[in-house]
Amino acid sequence: MPTELEELVGFITDPKPEIRALATEHLVPYSASQPAIFKAEKLKPINNLKLLIKDHPKIAEHVVTILINLAADREILEALATDDKFLEEILRQIIVPTEPNANLLSMLLANLAKWDSMKRVLDKKQPPTRELGASDSVMNQLVDLFVRGAAGTYNKDADFDHLAYLFADLTKHPEIRHYFVREQEYDGVIPLTKLKVFTEHKSDVRRKGVASSIKNVAFDVPSHPLFLSEDDINILPYILSPIMGNEEYDEDEMMSMLPDLQLHPPDKQRDPDPNIIQTHVETLLLLSTTRKGRDQMREVQVYPIIRETHLRVDNEGVRDACERLVQVLMRDEELDKEAEHARKVERNGAGNEDEDDDDQIIEV
Repeated sequence: MPTELEELVGFITDPKPEIRALATEHLVPYSASQPAIFKAEKLKPINNLKLLIKDHPKIAEHVVTILINLAADREILEALATDDKFLEEILRQIIVPTEPNANLLSMLLANLAKWDSMKRVLDKKQPPTRELGASDSVMNQLVDLFVRGAAGTYNKDADFDHLAYLFADLTKHPEIRHYFVREQEYDGVIPLTKLKVFTEHKSDVRRKGVASSIKNVAFDVPSHPLFLSEDDINILPYILSPIMGNEEYDEDEMMSMLPDLQLHPPDKQRDPDPNIIQTHVETLLLLSTTRKGRDQMREVQVYPIIRETHLRVDNEGVRDACERLVQVLMRDEELDKEAEHARKVERNGAGNEDEDDDDQIIEV
C-alpha cells in the first residue's frame, strides 16, 4: 500500500492544475530530504516532472526547484542530463525574455553540467530570439544571456548568475576550453573576454563561477599567449585586481605594474572570499607554466602583489598557492638551465644531449 508521500508524488500528473500545484509545492522539501520517493517504477515520477517544466509558471517553478534538488542524486542526474529532449526544452525556455523561471533553469543547467555528457551543449543550435542576437549557437546564447543578465537588460526576472557555475563545470572539458579562447564569427569577440569583466562583480556566485572558469580554461597551455596579450584576452588585470587591497607599494614596484592596477582608490578592498583569491593565484600559477609567461609576470611586478596577498590573507589555501607561485617567479632561470644541462649530460653522456625543453609541458 503506497504511503502518503508516494500518493502525493502521484498527484503531480493530476488533470487539475490546482492539484498539480499543491502536490509539487508540498514535494519541494522532500526532493532534498527523501529523493528515493521520486525513483519509484524505474524513475516514472522523474519522467513526469520533466514534462511539467512546460506547465503553468507557478507549477513549473516548483517542478524545476524539485529537479534542482534531485540532481544531487547520481542516478537521477544521469536520467536528467542524458535526456536530449529535456535538455533542449530547458535551452529553449531559458532564452525566452519573459520566462519567469529563467534563474531556476540556470541553476538546473549548472547542476546538470556535473554529468560529463553535458559538454554536447557546445554542438547544439537553436533559433535565437529577436532580442538576443544573431548566433544560433547555444553556447553563444548562454554567454550572451550571462552578460545581459548582469545589467538586467534581457529578462526582468533573471540575472542568470548561476550560468557562471555552468561555465565552470563545462570548462573542465578541452573542447569547451577551446571555445572560450576562439573568436566567434557572429560578433568577432573571444568569449572569455565577456566573462573576465565580472571578476569583481557584486554577486558572489558570478565572481566564483567566473574565477573557476578562467582557471579551467588556463589549463589550455597553447592559449596562454592569448591570455597574456593586451590585444586579445588580456587576463592579468582582471585576476590581479581582485586579489589586491589598499596596500601601498614602493614607487619602483608601482610604476612597473599594469596601468589599471596603479589607479586603485584608497578604499580598495580585495575579494572577501579567500577561495576566489586562491583560484586567481592558481590561475597565475598555470600561466607561469612557460618561460614567456613567467617573464611577463616578473616584468609587471606580480611578485609584490602576491607578497602582500600572502601577508594579508589569513587562509592556508591562499598562502600555499602564493608560496608556490613565489617559488616559480623568484627562481633563477639561468641557474635552472645550467642545472638541467648538467643533469642531461650526466644522464645521456657528453655529446648526446637532448634538445632544450624549458617550455615543455608535462600534465600531472
